[in-house]
This record gives sequence, structure tokens and C-alpha cells, in this order.
Amino acid sequence: MHQQLKLGMFVLILGGLITAPMTSRAGQGDDGTAEFTLGEVIISADKPAVEAAGTVEEVTAADIEASGARTLNEAIDLLPGVNIRVGGDGVPRIDIRGLKTRHVVLLLDGAPFNSTFDQQFDPTLIPVENIARIKVTKGPSSVLYGQGGIGGVINIITKKGTKKTSAMAGLEIGDHEPYRVKGSVGGSAGKFDVFVSGSATRQNSFPLSDDVSPTSIQPKDYRVNSDGQRNNVSANVGYSPTDDLSLALTLSYQRGDYGKPPSMITDPFDPYASSAKYVRVNNFEGYSAQLAADYQVTKPFSIRSWLYFNKMDEQETQYDNQFMNSTNLVKGSYDYEYKTDIIGFTLQPKYELGKAGTVTLSLSTEKDSWKSSGLSTKKTNTFEYDSIKKDVTLYSAAAEYEVSPLPDFGLTIGYGHHWQDKDEGNENGWSLLTSAYYDVTESTRLKAAFQRNIRFASIKQLYDGSSGDPLLKPEKAYLFQVGVEQQLPGKTKLGLTGFHTTAKNLIAKDDALNVNKNFSEVRYQGIELSAETRIVPRLLARASYTYLDSKDKSTPGHDEYQYTPAQKVTLEGKYDFDFGLTPYIAFTYVGDQYTYTKTGVFPVQKMELDDFALVNVKLTQKLMKNTCSLYIGVDNLFDENYETSYGYPQRGRFLYGGVEFRL
Repeated sequence: MHQQLKLGMFVLILGGLITAPMTSRAGQGDDGTAEFTLGEVIISADKPAVEAAGTVEEVTAADIEASGARTLNEAIDLLPGVNIRVGGDGVPRIDIRGLKTRHVVLLLDGAPFNSTFDQQFDPTLIPVENIARIKVTKGPSSVLYGQGGIGGVINIITKKGTKKTSAMAGLEIGDHEPYRVKGSVGGSAGKFDVFVSGSATRQNSFPLSDDVSPTSIQPKDYRVNSDGQRNNVSANVGYSPTDDLSLALTLSYQRGDYGKPPSMITDPFDPYASSAKYVRVNNFEGYSAQLAADYQVTKPFSIRSWLYFNKMDEQETQYDNQFMNSTNLVKGSYDYEYKTDIIGFTLQPKYELGKAGTVTLSLSTEKDSWKSSGLSTKKTNTFEYDSIKKDVTLYSAAAEYEVSPLPDFGLTIGYGHHWQDKDEGNENGWSLLTSAYYDVTESTRLKAAFQRNIRFASIKQLYDGSSGDPLLKPEKAYLFQVGVEQQLPGKTKLGLTGFHTTAKNLIAKDDALNVNKNFSEVRYQGIELSAETRIVPRLLARASYTYLDSKDKSTPGHDEYQYTPAQKVTLEGKYDFDFGLTPYIAFTYVGDQYTYTKTGVFPVQKMELDDFALVNVKLTQKLMKNTCSLYIGVDNLFDENYETSYGYPQRGRFLYGGVEFRL
């Protein structure tokens, strides 16, 4: 009944938006900037067949502005097939069609941002003020992306300066004194263009739902050890000395600190709960740089290249107790410094064959380095110094052929071979893609794709402590999907995709031996249904439904894969009034997700987490000829008490407001 009331109120509010009066106004989010496309591996401006036949969702700067998203995970949370979960590491993880964050490749202007240690990434460290567009490819993707993306690829395309100088400054405050200050400036002169942005964010702690019952380590009102801050700045500078040559330099810097909230389950006999850990990242500092070039050698022949470098240093401490004042009383406590580095180069020649199609090659190399050093407690009052340094080198060679033998038909075939060079020898594997689309009519498109892809083991899985195994083999995935896209009158479009993924040789820890092994096999299948309409000129309404059936075939006693919800529903709407007011509302329902008893508890038992429904609202008023925006919003309007991992409650009702100036 509680969920039905929330859904009913949402429908009433959305209905009010749909029946609002109609007049025309300029599109929201137009800040005078362009897209920095020089770093794109797949150029969507060319509408390649590989993306036309795949499942590529896009989130624009206007979408981000309307929703009030502050970080990458918030920006893509409403996409079908995408699940955001937060567990013991305190970091939002982005799962795509059931596959985990380490199976998703994150690219920022073409440069990889996955951790060298565990191949995951922290989406809260990706600010949104410099994002022009986010492309999320789910399932089969271009072989030009290389290995690793068996779940999908997230490609972030940043903003670029234009002839019209642009500037933005904003301030946002909220419950319990968090703040976010942001700004950007961009422009161009002659053959140069530049765009610079930055932000500073602080969170004292996030509010809990009033329905959360306090425990000895988690009082009511605000989440323990959930504070943090992040400061970042980024810039890109473009130079086009001739019409055929474009060069660009991108730079970014970030630093901050944050806590990882512990499990609030204090019952030591709870068979599902992990023991509470008290961990803080007391400092992180990251740098990145990229040189990119695009040269049109002849009319049919062009070359793109990227040289990139990423570095992240972290100081992490696990304390003995909830007061976080000692590290030498409990076995397992530590104070470590982690250093990770990525340096790589990609060369991408492309040849246009006219009606015979297009051939694109990709040659890339990347060296991933990781160093850990510090003190750990092996037994009470005894510190030991640990130090380890490891690196691996990755190589990829890929070729992709696209052709449209008929005006309404497109075909893509791609092959890639990949190598991982480590101290113990080389691993290698291959990827294959075939996809096609057919436009039955001008408004109906059928599409299908198959891919075999691989992912090499991470440095953590290879070398971490006693659980690492340097002889691990690559993971393999077989991905199938079919779909239809339908355009309807009134700028309305529908999409339906069915998918089936079998992931084999997955790397998981053998609980009996406490060693990583290639033995896990998981099957995912389901459907994604999406709809979008602009039938009313200044109204945007979207809806999506995801059904995901997962099967863990290798873990005794397991059925559905843990923390993989089977149901997800999203609704989203905004309306631009002629006097500058834009109300926005979003609804998310997540259901049918399970967890299992922890390691060592027999027999294995399954528990279903509570379904949950979230409603976010935001009101934006533009003033002074759209140069000033005032806004106020509420996340989790109905103060839902929910978890995406057992024992880790998420944010309750959160009220915020802000102001933004644009020139």
C-alpha cells in the first residue's frame, strides 16, 4: 500500500506536467559550449553501423542540469539495464545487465579511468560540470574499445570552447551543511579553443531515513563515517593549424578524502551480515593528461591517436574501532599508501572505401602499475611493514569493417586480439563482433548483435596477499541481443531489446582455499523497454522497464546472482514554462534482489532485500534573460528506507538548493 501511494502521487504530479500550457522556449542546458570529440574512440557524429545496431544510451548536459545530478553515477542512474549499488567499500558501483563494475570500461575523452589495482572506478570522482554527453554502451560493443568491457562501456565526452565565450559559476548547499561550488569558462580565438572547469564539494554526512532503527554503532539521523570532500579542476586546449589536422591537450587534477560507512548490523550471529569495518581514505590525489591528434591524410584516409597518463595516490586506514583512534589492537587493521599509474598509446587508422564500406584499425599498448606500502596489524600490538609493487602491460590489435550494401541495411564485423604481459608470462585472448540493423520503414529499425569478449585478471586478482593467483586465465563472455526501435508521431520513440549473456571462467574467490580461481559461471538474460516523448513542445517524458533474470551456475546453494535486482522501473518528466520555470520529477522502483548467507555458514540460505521506490523532484527558475538560475530540490522525497547491500542503509530525504550564473 505504501508503494502504491507513492506511485499514485507520482502519476498525479507527472499528469500535471503533461497538461500544462504550451508555448515555445529555448532548450534548457544550452550553455554555448560544444563537444570535445577528438577523444572519442567511436565517432557518433558519423552514425556508425556498430552503434546503430547496438544498444547505446546517451545522457546530455541538458539532462544532467535538469535532474540535478552531481556525479557520474547520479547522471546515469535512470538508464535501463543500469544498477547502482553501494556496499562495504562505501563507493557506488555501476553494474550493467548484471555484470559488475570491473566488467565495465570507463573512458574519459577516450582515456581509460579504471583502477589499475582492481579495474573498478569511483563514479563520485567524476564531476559533471565539464560533461557534454555520456554514452553508455550495453552488451555488445565495438572491438575498437579493446578487452575488459564484457558488461559495457561508459564513454564521457567533455565540453569544448567555441567562438562564443561562455562562463558559469554556481553554488549549492543542502542538509547538514554540504556544499558544492562549481565554475567553468570556455572560448576560442583563431586556431585555438579552450575549456576549463572546476568544482569543490563537501559532505559532512548524509541523512538517514527516519525509519532506520539505530544501533550501538549507528545512531539515528546521520550516517556514521559518510563525510568527505573532493576538489577538482580540468582543462582541454585544442589547436587546428590546418583544416586537416587537429591537436588537443587535456589535463585534470583532483584531491580529497572520504569515509566508508560501516555495516550497521551489530548481531555477531546474523548469518547474512558482514562484520563492521572502520575505514577512511584520509587522502587521495590524482592527475591525468592526454595528447590527442586527428589527421586527414587524404580524403578517404585519416589517422587518430592518443597518448595518455593517469596517476592516483591514496592513503587508506582501517581502524580497530568505531571511534577510529587506533590501528594496532585488532588483527587486520592497517595504514597503507596505494599508488597506481596508467600510461598508454593508441593509433587508429581509418579508410573510407566509398560504397564498399569503412575499415578502421586500432593498435594500442598500455602499462598498468600498482604499488602498496604501509603497516598492518598481524597480531595485537604488532605492526608489520608490507610493500609490493607490480605491473602488467596490455596490447591490443583490432580491425572493424562497416558496410551498408543497401540504404536501409548496415553490417559490422570486427575482430580483436589482446595480450597481457606479466612476470609469469603472457596471456592472450580474442574478441569478435558481428552486428546488423535493418530499417523496415523510415520509422522502424530492427537490429541484432553478437559478441565474444574477454577480460584479463586485475593486479589485485593476480597478486593481492595470499588470495592472488598469477596464473589466472582471462574471463570470457558471449553476448547476444536483438531489438527494435520505433519512431511515432509527436517526437515519440519506443525501444525494446532482448539480451542473453553467458559469462564463463569468471574469477571468484574459492572460500575453502581463500584463493582466486577461474571457476565461476553466470548467465544473465532479460529485456529492456524504453519510451520517450516530446508530443507537447516543451514537455519531455521518459519511461523504462528492465527485467533481468540471473543464474549463478557455479556456486553451490546459489540461484539468482547476489545483489542483482530482477525488476527496475523508471519514470522521468520535465516541463519548461514560458516564464522560465522548469519542474522536474523522477521515479525509480527496484525489486526482487537477493543476498546469501556469508562464507562459512551452512547450509546456504537466501534472503530477499526489501523492494524500494524513490522519488526525486527539482524546481528551477531562470531569471535575467536566462543568465541566472535558482533551484531547489528534494532527493528521496518520501524518505524511503532502502538498501542496495544488506546492512548498508542509503540516503534518506535530502533537501538542497542553489544558484547558477551563466554568460
